[in-house]
Amino acid sequence: MALVQFPKDFVWGAATAAYQIEGAHNEDGRGMSIWDTFSGTPGKVYNGDNGNIACDSYHRYEEDVELLKDLGVRAYRFSVAWPRIYPQGRGEINPKGLEFYHKFVDRLLANGIEPMCTLYHWDLPQALQDEGGWDNRATIDAYVDYAETMFRSFAGKIKKWITFNEPWCISILSNLLGEHAPGYRDFQLALNVGHHVLVAHGETVKRFRALGVEGEIGIAPNTEWFEPYSAKPEDAAACDRRNAYFNGWFIEPLFKGEYPAIASDWYKKAGFEPPVRNGDMETIRQPIDFLGINYYTGGVGRKGDDDPLGFEAVDVGFDKTDIGWNIYPQGLLNVLNWIRNEYGGIPIYITENGACYDDVKAEGGIRDAKRIDYIKKHLIQLNRAIESGVNVKGYMLWSLMDNFEWAWGYSKRFGLVHVDFRTLERTKKDSYYWYKKIAEVGWLEV
Repeated sequence: MALVQFPKDFVWGAATAAYQIEGAHNEDGRGMSIWDTFSGTPGKVYNGDNGNIACDSYHRYEEDVELLKDLGVRAYRFSVAWPRIYPQGRGEINPKGLEFYHKFVDRLLANGIEPMCTLYHWDLPQALQDEGGWDNRATIDAYVDYAETMFRSFAGKIKKWITFNEPWCISILSNLLGEHAPGYRDFQLALNVGHHVLVAHGETVKRFRALGVEGEIGIAPNTEWFEPYSAKPEDAAACDRRNAYFNGWFIEPLFKGEYPAIASDWYKKAGFEPPVRNGDMETIRQPIDFLGINYYTGGVGRKGDDDPLGFEAVDVGFDKTDIGWNIYPQGLLNVLNWIRNEYGGIPIYITENGACYDDVKAEGGIRDAKRIDYIKKHLIQLNRAIESGVNVKGYMLWSLMDNFEWAWGYSKRFGLVHVDFRTLERTKKDSYYWYKKIAEVGWLEV
């Protein structure tokens, strides 16, 4: 038996998102979001589920902060619902929205938990979508003004800010693959949206600096990693394209002010380009204080003929979580090493990592040994990265509690805490107690 030891100042935390847990979709002046519209459209979300109630954290936030306190984490990554602050996306501020988040943040701080605030976790105000959404550059200005409102209102309270969660999902998953709100299937639209989101990120960082806000600001792209099936150059090239499409497209501009050529050249051949204007790439390249990394899965791939990227994923027998994603912990190490090698020693927080499993209720508790095993294997790879010199500062486990899992509705569970979606009762799982011990001692046995 050996011990895997994390640095003494390593930040252990947990994460959630507003639409997935808050509920209260039509209370205290909150406006409609694209997820209200999408989940209310028949056939878009499993079982017709929606986030109208979710975990009811809007009313039960005190109970949820107690769960965090007992868990022993030092940080909590949450998101703000833009339509609670600006019901129409811009214009008149909703004071009750700000009041709610002040009460919530004050509660976190009173319990010794640092708030890590994500400004945008997918719930675009529907009023802005009606004007074209992220395809419309005017949305950039509305977003930056919303961000400034949050910076000014929470100055001195929130000191870690994340502009966007998972730009790949905002653009590709939502506007090319059509699986998330607003549900379009248009590659040029997806490139437009992705580019405008990155410009909005850069403009927000500029506004943050201009205001002299105390604290740090970053962004949280999602990542995967595909390794070549063979030593054939064409397999390696296919995986390079896939990794550039998923990872590099949303990370390389942050540090180099350009999109990865291996992907952009491929897109141009197909007749697609991002709508870059003069000054955009310089704006996107604004220095950030940290990079958030969301990682869940990856795999093995090779050259394929049926995919627009010339890529084919190969099932080589990886175990899978209940959402069907490969369990590939080595991919987390590969992503982190790639970032360090390509972009330097930027401080990194793992802003999401976790596993979807149905829970087994048994006498005395809720058994989720597979979730514990998943987290443990990824923490080992994370520790290997730290020992190799990657500047990882903390780990935000997804998720504190079971919640509305987007297009999967309430059918998929990621939480350390079980939520009965009929009664909203919270029950700590075995993984909760296991992770509590890790947060307390800062090491695990292997």
